[in-house]
Amino acid sequence: MGKVTGFMEFERLEEGYEPVPERLKNYKEFVIGLDEAQAKVQAARCMDCGTPFCNNGCPVNNIIPDFNDLVYRGDWKNAADLLHSTNNFPEFTGRVCPAPCEAACTLNVNDSAVGIKSIEHAIIDRAWAEGWVQPQLARHRSGKKVAVVGSGPAGMAAAQQLARAGHDVTLFEKNDRVGGLLRYGIPDFKMEKSHIDRRVLQLQQEGVTIRTGVLVGEMPKSGPGAKVTNWSKETVSAAQLQKDFDAVLLTGGAEQSRDLPVPGRELDGIYFAMEFLPQQNKVNAGDKLKGRGISQIRADGKHVVVIGGGDTGSDCVGTAKRHGAASVTQFEVMPQPPVQENRPLTWPYWPLKLRTSSSHEEGCSREFAISTKEFLGEKGRVTGLKTVRVDWQDGKMLEVAGSEQILKADLVLLAMGFVAPVASVLEAFGVEKDARGNAKASTDFSAAYATNVSKVFAAGDMRRGQSLVVWAIREGRQAARAVDEFLMGASVLPR
Repeated sequence: MGKVTGFMEFERLEEGYEPVPERLKNYKEFVIGLDEAQAKVQAARCMDCGTPFCNNGCPVNNIIPDFNDLVYRGDWKNAADLLHSTNNFPEFTGRVCPAPCEAACTLNVNDSAVGIKSIEHAIIDRAWAEGWVQPQLARHRSGKKVAVVGSGPAGMAAAQQLARAGHDVTLFEKNDRVGGLLRYGIPDFKMEKSHIDRRVLQLQQEGVTIRTGVLVGEMPKSGPGAKVTNWSKETVSAAQLQKDFDAVLLTGGAEQSRDLPVPGRELDGIYFAMEFLPQQNKVNAGDKLKGRGISQIRADGKHVVVIGGGDTGSDCVGTAKRHGAASVTQFEVMPQPPVQENRPLTWPYWPLKLRTSSSHEEGCSREFAISTKEFLGEKGRVTGLKTVRVDWQDGKMLEVAGSEQILKADLVLLAMGFVAPVASVLEAFGVEKDARGNAKASTDFSAAYATNVSKVFAAGDMRRGQSLVVWAIREGRQAARAVDEFLMGASVLPR
């Protein structure tokens, strides 16, 4: 694969970034991808290891050594075709995937992994620039109708696969635009939404009917989902979908945010991340914020505290910096991970180590092993937090005596993850839930992605819980095959 001795001759080359002062002026992507020569050198580092652990490290099982070899040899067209054979949307994963494939790279045992993600990014950008990405129309029509509910990466991937199998597919989305959390959760500076738009056009050209602004089931009357302000009033009942379609695939997200029920939670100025981030994306798109008296949550000149140390918290940091926040502090209740992982212990699995995102590099204080005990406020608005340091012993969190502090905060963003899908959708169909509140559906071959309700399937975050974009694409593809088998008795779609 590539150059046999390439891994000994060439160092890992990272993608570049525009300078911080420049990229903070707007919400555009700022990653500088590898050019053709750089991608060839990076692909040359693929070491012909014999057992490509990267394939299994990748949730969609990208055929990584092969496309590395094709890039090294300058055969970009076949590299793009190979990439698309396992991944419907490489431009999504090439931008926002954390690259578990690189953690599994054999070279990562005692060196720097091959820059697989940067090569994928280069391949798909080249494919779009050359006009190689074209609609793939079904040769035959099945006469079967499938409803896909939820237009995130799982729903988009499933809809595309089912349309290519010849089914009449309708993709339902409660929001104004297609994309789910890709559209409304991931900031534009990480992935501009034009990438979604051109895939939406491809879906439509392949025969997918898209209905936005349509809520399937009933709007939740309470809970985090009830606070969403950009849902349409148009609803379609679960019974109607079951009547009109031969199969229904539920691919919504895990949208119920984890709350922090401590004293002072009711104060103004405390919001879920998914109240804050979608607004900025909508403003960037030129959309109006729906709802009487709704105004954008802004961080201008404010002391911002982001509670939650994951990717969503990082997205809040980057967005707050672009607003012009006076300061940004990010909390993580777990201890600070090691800067370098214990490779002999963790490889080829996803390692525990300190991860510094581009948003952190833009200016952010990070606090680890810290817990919020109380929100403080004046005149009904948050002004600070009372915190305490914590110590973890035998899996239990213990407060460190005498470590309480008061931290100023004008805006608090809760980014502690998501606990379950909006229950109203599952309840409308009568779908059985697992212990975590997700749709209960197995991935076993005998009844893959099928729920307890006849002809109703579930995939993506709605089934597995909060996860990665690449896992959503995998589940969407596999569920599409399961639905195709259910309708036709057999399927030629890949798993």
